[in-house]
Amino acid sequence: MDSDKVAIVTGSSRGIGAAIAARLAQDGHSVVINYAGDAAAAEALAGRIEEDGGRAVTARADVGDPAAVARMFEAAQAAFGGVDVLVNNAGIMRLAAVAEAGDDLFDSQIAVNLKGPFNTMREAAKRLRSGGRIINMSSSVVGLYQPTYAPYAATKAGVEAMTRVLAKELRGRNITVNAVAPGPTATALFLDGKPQGVIDHLSKLAPLERLGRPDDIASVVAFLAGPDGAWINGQILRANGGIV
Repeated sequence: MDSDKVAIVTGSSRGIGAAIAARLAQDGHSVVINYAGDAAAAEALAGRIEEDGGRAVTARADVGDPAAVARMFEAAQAAFGGVDVLVNNAGIMRLAAVAEAGDDLFDSQIAVNLKGPFNTMREAAKRLRSGGRIINMSSSVVGLYQPTYAPYAATKAGVEAMTRVLAKELRGRNITVNAVAPGPTATALFLDGKPQGVIDHLSKLAPLERLGRPDDIASVVAFLAGPDGAWINGQILRANGGIV
């Protein structure tokens, strides 16, 4: 149990982020649940964690806003005395072929998916305590390279590059930097609006013949955040059932 460790999980009011926050709390971390808009879901998750004996606070912040990110780290410091783990989970996905993609589709994903992790990594690089962990969320679209995913995949490829560079920049600090790259995962956001036939097709792509579950991804993050992940650094772990 990492009872003295403090974790910030961005975009953790629902879906994979909520599963990660709940798992880290179960493992003994004090958790900062970050959200951009859904305060009710974030507060409900914090309540469930505390009912189960954990410690959690919520922090509203648009990760694309450097000042808001700094305030979130300061709130974590005020609530729990420091920060040990950063999980960069916040992200958006807007799909279109390159020829049809508007500037807003491109710019919004750059702001949240690429500038957001840069903002939080920059803050974490200054603030994380020795023994800290930075865990970025990439995607197995980096490797699949499907049509309509170009801007989204580009942001995730950028996150993977920053992951590897920051791992080297933090030499001597005893802080690891890794990324997890999920494949198709059964969250409400992912399933919403998809015909059953599409869901069935995606379920069969991996040799394990099912969609990922949020808990599958949370388990990989928990490994990297915990003592057993201490020797993993500068790596991209594709958690996708073998899809790529």
